Formats: sequence, C-alpha cells, structure tokens
Amino acid sequence: MKNTERVWSIVEEKSPAFFALSDRVWDSPETNYQEFQSASEHARLLEAEGFRVERNVAGLPTAVTGEAGEGGPVIAILGEFDALPGLSQVAGLAEERPVVPGGNGHGCGHNLLGSGSMLAAAAVKDYLKANGLKGRVRYYGCPAEEGGSSKGFMVRAGAFDDVDIAISWHPAAFSGVNNPISLACNEINFHFSGRASHASATPHLGRSALDAVELMNVGVNYMREHMPSSARVHYAITDAGGDAPNVVQARATVRYLIRARSLPDLLGLIERVKKIAEGAALMTETTVRHEVISGDANLVGNGPLEARLHTCLERLGPAAFDAADLETARKFQATYTPDDIAASYARFGLTPRKGQPLCDMIYPLYGGDGSIVGSTDVGTVSWVVPTVQMRGATYAIGTPGHSWQLVAQGKLPAAHKGMAHAAKAMASLAIDLMSDHELVAAAKADHRSRLDGTPFVNPIPDDVDPPLPAGGAGSAEKGVQAL
Repeated sequence: MKNTERVWSIVEEKSPAFFALSDRVWDSPETNYQEFQSASEHARLLEAEGFRVERNVAGLPTAVTGEAGEGGPVIAILGEFDALPGLSQVAGLAEERPVVPGGNGHGCGHNLLGSGSMLAAAAVKDYLKANGLKGRVRYYGCPAEEGGSSKGFMVRAGAFDDVDIAISWHPAAFSGVNNPISLACNEINFHFSGRASHASATPHLGRSALDAVELMNVGVNYMREHMPSSARVHYAITDAGGDAPNVVQARATVRYLIRARSLPDLLGLIERVKKIAEGAALMTETTVRHEVISGDANLVGNGPLEARLHTCLERLGPAAFDAADLETARKFQATYTPDDIAASYARFGLTPRKGQPLCDMIYPLYGGDGSIVGSTDVGTVSWVVPTVQMRGATYAIGTPGHSWQLVAQGKLPAAHKGMAHAAKAMASLAIDLMSDHELVAAAKADHRSRLDGTPFVNPIPDDVDPPLPAGGAGSAEKGVQAL
C-alpha cells in the first residue's frame, strides 16, 4: 500500500504541468493526422521530463513515444490527442456557443486522455528511478483515433512488438474498468464509374453511377434484417457526381462504415457488402472499386489485468469532486434530456440516481451489457499485446459523446481532477506489473488463450496507406507554422 500511495503522491506533485498540457491541447484542437501542434506539445513535455523521445513513429508525423527506465518488462501507456470537426465551443459555458463557427473541438476528451496517460507514465518513471527498479515505461502519443485508426498502422509497422502490457483510459461520466467490448470496423469507399450523357436528349446512352450508389444503399438496408443484431452499418454519399440534374452522373462515391462484434464477423460482413456493391454495378452497367480508409479490431479482454486494475481503483476510491464541481455539473445536466442521463447510467449497468451530477463511485467490474458500444483502435493493439482500459469520470453524468457540452467541460477543475484520478490508477497498475512478474505472466497466458485458434488479421490491409496531409512526414513543421 505504501508503494501505491507514493506513486499517487508523485502524480499529485506533477499534475499542474500536465493540466496545463491538456488545456493547451484543448486550445488548439486538431483532427486526424493534422495534430502537429498537439504532438509537438507532447514531445516537448516528454523531453522536459527526461524521456527518450521518438517522433514520426511508424512513419506517422504526429505520432510520438517517450520511454524511460532500463531492463524488465515494457509497460505501454496509450494516449491520444485528436479532436473532432464542427464542435468548437467556449470553455466552461453551459450553452452552445462556438469559439470559431464550424471549428474543431475536443468532443471526446482526448486532450485529457493523452495528458493523463503521460502523467501516469511520468509518475512511473520517477518511481522506478527513486526505487532502483528494473522496468521500462513507454508513453504512446497516438493521433487520429477518431476514424483514422493510427494504432492499426502502428501495429502493422511493429511499434508494439516488444511491449509486454498496454494500459489505457478514456474520459467518461463514470470511473471503472472498461468492459472489454467494442466493435471491429472498416471504413471503405465504394467508387462507381458510369457514362455521362444528356439526361433529357440521350438518357439511354448514359449509365448513372449515382443510380448505382442508391441501389447499393437499398441493398444494404435490406441486408440489415439478415445480419447479427450487434453489427452496425452506416453510410454517407461523399460524391454525388455533380450538381447538374440534366447530366447523367458518370461518377459517384459512397463511404461505408461497417462494424461487427468480432474480426471474423466483420470480414464476413464486408464480403456481403462488397457483393451488394457489385450487384448494384451490374444492374446499372457501371463499374465499382472499393478503397479501405481505416479499420479497427474489436477489443480483446484480459481477466488478470482487469481484476488488478479494478483493485487499484477500489484502493484509490472515486475522484474527489467538491461542491463547486457539483454545481457546475448541474448546470450542464440542465441542458440534457432524461434519455441522455438514463443512457449514461445504462452504458455502465447502473441504476439511475436523481440529483447526482458527477460520479461518486467505482462502478462494478464488467458493468453494463455491452449493448451500447462503438469502435476504437485500442482494439487492434489488444490483439497483439495484453491490454486493459479504464474509464475516468471527467464530466457530468448524461453528457452526450461528441457534443458541445463535452467540449465545454474539457478545461474545468472536475476534468483535471478526473484526469489525475485516472493517472493514479494506471500508474498503480504499472508499478504492480513492474514488481509482480507472475501478474505479467498470467496476463500473457490469458491473452494467448483468448486468441487460440483465431489468427490476427489487421483490418487495415498492407497496401493501404494512412491518409496523411499533403507532403507526408515532411509537412509536420509546416503544419505547426500554419496554426
């Protein structure tokens, strides 16, 4: 217990610098593979903390790692710092008001996620040094989680090959160990090509790519009745072929996001969607090609790691929010619907409590039924490294994900307290892993048993490149200047 309390104290001592980092990242929200300033801020603080820093990890100009320690197991702590488009919002204000109309905003709390993970890694670094312990802690600053699947590209490049255990967290309404359920997914463009013609004078000579897109969408919608209920399929027409209705559209593109509970289920569902696309092309005498944009594997759980992290959280207790935090949270709750609040409780398998604006508990291990899930590229890491993830309470109960309300709460004292709370729990687990080799061995054995007979197939094919900004790695410095 003394070891645990000491690493908690280190987190407390270091917190102000990392709260400031989180706020700076919040102030400069950047989206997929454009996070040049955020990555630079992370690299600078890693260097100031004495980590051995690597930039341009896996050829991604906004991916950065920092390692400290020698020998022993390699414990990775995963962070993110990408924002979302269209969610600009004034900090701390409980009414919708963008800072920049149409601008970006941290609607998933990744400003806190990356800073909190680095804070945990820095505390572990100092603890190892002070106690002369063997072991290496490595912070991963990962870009483009929101649809860019950077960790999948990093896995493919071997960035996790020497890692023994991976730990992560995510801002949430409640604190506890993540129920290890997510949906494997692929984002795929279907490009249809036809033949242009005058839509009135010679319509019979045209072959409409837009017709093919519409027929594909109809076919996929009919498929929904005949796919697993846990699967999800979403689409958006990204190129309708032009604005002129008197021209038969010679090109059109629809982007599909296909999700399933497991990698094998995903691969089977993708093949069905491809057949529907080919059928649509056949019916319209057009051609179609598909282009994978990104992909995430589903999360693979790990019993020993989840049980120990839950123990760490129970020792720690819930984050200590004060009366001012509660009052501010109530103002935000007033902007939610009853359904928002009920869904927040349901996600974690909890009974709704009236008048409770912030989390005051550690939710039960494996809470929730997994029916309200999305996708994450942490899932891809979990197939190659034993991985555990937790949720940390940083915002009011009922806050919708990817909303202006979540953005507005990203710099509040409650967010900082929740971030430090998560860092303490992750640092505690990392120290346990450094000193308990049997725990590491048990986690690896559990990991092997879960994947026995199910080979890993990265949902990002080898011939797919990450959608980097024009100029690739060489544009990183230019990106910083442009801000």
